[in-house]
Amino acid sequence: MDSFTRNDSEKVVLERLNQEYVAAFMNADVDWYRKHLAEEFVCIESDGSVLTKDEFLSNTAKGPDVADYKLESVAVSIYGQAALVRATGVWHRKDSTVGLSRYIDVWVEQDGEWKTVSAQITRTARKPPRGRYKQFPRARLTKKG
Repeated sequence: MDSFTRNDSEKVVLERLNQEYVAAFMNADVDWYRKHLAEEFVCIESDGSVLTKDEFLSNTAKGPDVADYKLESVAVSIYGQAALVRATGVWHRKDSTVGLSRYIDVWVEQDGEWKTVSAQITRTARKPPRGRYKQFPRARLTKKG
């Protein structure tokens, strides 16, 4: 019996689409977004502003505000014809500012194709973990003996 399920196959597709989404951002590829964003797409930016699809495409055409972006982790969860893509990435600006972004994209399957209906992005300056429980691996906090 083949253990590779439809969900596994769809996860591979969504991971690829997520990588393409990031590449489209870095390359100001408005055509890619036109094809892969749902008509009712909205993007919630770090400052809380909400962009419609048209506003998002207009911003995309201006080019990225970062010099590079590297994904650190991606998690895909599928719920029938809906999916969540949660990811973390590190960005660098031309002025050498470094930051971290976390985002969640909501995808829906429409007519056999996955479309993004919502994106929410949080960007921060990259800082070391705060709080004593975030600074050390758990093994260091456990008493021995």
